[in-house]
Amino acid sequence: MVLRWARNRDEKLSNRSNNDIEDMEMQLKILGAGKIERPKRLIIRPRIKVWMLRTITTVILWSCVVQLMALCDLWAPSRLLKDVPCYFSHTDLSPPVKIGEDRSQVSAMPELPSRNLWIEKEKSLVSAKPVLPPKRIYKNNGYLMVSCNGGLNQMRAAICDMVTIARHLNATLIVPELDKTSFWADPSDFEDIFDVDHFITSLRDEVRILRELPPRLKKRVNEKQHYSLSPVSWSNISYYEHQILPLLLKHKVVHLSRTDTRLANNRLPLEIQKLRCRVNFNALRFTPQIELLGKRIVRILGEKGPFLVLHLRYEMDMLAFSGCTQGCDSSEVKELTEMRYSKDWWKEKVINSEVKRKEGFCPLTPEETALTLIALGIDRNTQIYIAAGDIYGGERRMANLRAAFPNLVKKETLLEPSDLQYFQNHTSQMAALDYLASLESDIFIPTYDGNMAKVVEGHRRFLGFKKTIILKRKLLVNLIDQYTTGSLSWDEFSSLVKKFHASQMGGPKTRLVIPEKPKEEDYFYANPQECLPMFDDEPLRST
Repeated sequence: MVLRWARNRDEKLSNRSNNDIEDMEMQLKILGAGKIERPKRLIIRPRIKVWMLRTITTVILWSCVVQLMALCDLWAPSRLLKDVPCYFSHTDLSPPVKIGEDRSQVSAMPELPSRNLWIEKEKSLVSAKPVLPPKRIYKNNGYLMVSCNGGLNQMRAAICDMVTIARHLNATLIVPELDKTSFWADPSDFEDIFDVDHFITSLRDEVRILRELPPRLKKRVNEKQHYSLSPVSWSNISYYEHQILPLLLKHKVVHLSRTDTRLANNRLPLEIQKLRCRVNFNALRFTPQIELLGKRIVRILGEKGPFLVLHLRYEMDMLAFSGCTQGCDSSEVKELTEMRYSKDWWKEKVINSEVKRKEGFCPLTPEETALTLIALGIDRNTQIYIAAGDIYGGERRMANLRAAFPNLVKKETLLEPSDLQYFQNHTSQMAALDYLASLESDIFIPTYDGNMAKVVEGHRRFLGFKKTIILKRKLLVNLIDQYTTGSLSWDEFSSLVKKFHASQMGGPKTRLVIPEKPKEEDYFYANPQECLPMFDDEPLRST
């Protein structure tokens, strides 16, 4: 019965199929020589193209991925589920048990630190993001352009002053232009030495700083339609209020062509002094390249133990400018004199070297420095890093110092030539490396009270009154002359040197103020007492 039903069903299906075929054949038209044309209504065209399907599918998949990533971020270790990572790591699994090894010992092994390290790394990355201060909103009284002059540290102090002045005048400061025409002829721009982005953003709650003038004003400057002047040295803040501010309001752009020591050391409002410190110690950060190489120098020195940085200011430009020729031969004296007369901006031309030396206005020679360090009790095996350029007279003048202290090093001897290739012929960038080493040294000793000596001294005070021996050159050259002529024995000489420098270690003290002689009083940047713990209960804000 079942078989008969199946057979009948097959016959019906077969008949229905034959009828369908006949119906389809009836709808065909025979054209000429056997050509067959199908009716248009039988041609089925897809209404959705394949590429459209692919596009829609891609969009849907991408939306899913984005949603999953958002959920992953929400459930990251630092958010809701602190113990559940948003990724799978094989290192989170228990370590495999070796054959014959006790599982209890394995479970007692310290936890693999991979996930913890990741979390700590994530925290460090988050904390590394700068927290920008809110912008200060004020009516702009004009644009202040400044051209710094001198070496790195002279310009550094000037930049601090110019930021402070711009803030007080409610002006917009244009990123300072660095000196490219002085003795060093360094072509570096501001952003080649300092982190310009950090400089701008870290001070935005005090003053607006732009990389360059707006186009309309820049055109006026190019056409010399602005006011330019050199401010009076050691001026009080009232000078800028009464002399510079009216010029800003009138001309909109004022250019200060010289910036060294244009702001007084003393008798300034406390907020002015603190802002100078903030710029110096927080806003003026070197570029990452300089910072990294400076840290490498410090690391190499530190691996061998404590080290002393000697700022041996016995370079050609210093000797020519000061007229100090102690220990130089006749040809060297002639060369230095010719150089001094070739620089129009060096006002003093006729100089008596011996008189100047006895007054303590000359840098110590390498020979005098060797005697002084020995007398101070510096150990012979101490690492001494020479923070300076090329010493005038070369190894001939360095022989005594090297014989007394054989572990003399410089950045050129600590690093490979390839490390310094991008810094060559850029004296300010090279000086920045010396600056970083000087800050981190166990002892810092300058042989002359130039700009680097003073600025580093003040920065080391700010870092916790780190040991800085300020040499009394007038006293020293007198003692050295007595010792070399036999008037003093070595023990007497050494005892006197130690006695007179016991209080010259960079500790807390009050700045010496001489109202009518600002050049002779203590320099603000050598002892920024308003920003130091002994005078300031409120710590300097860090950015």
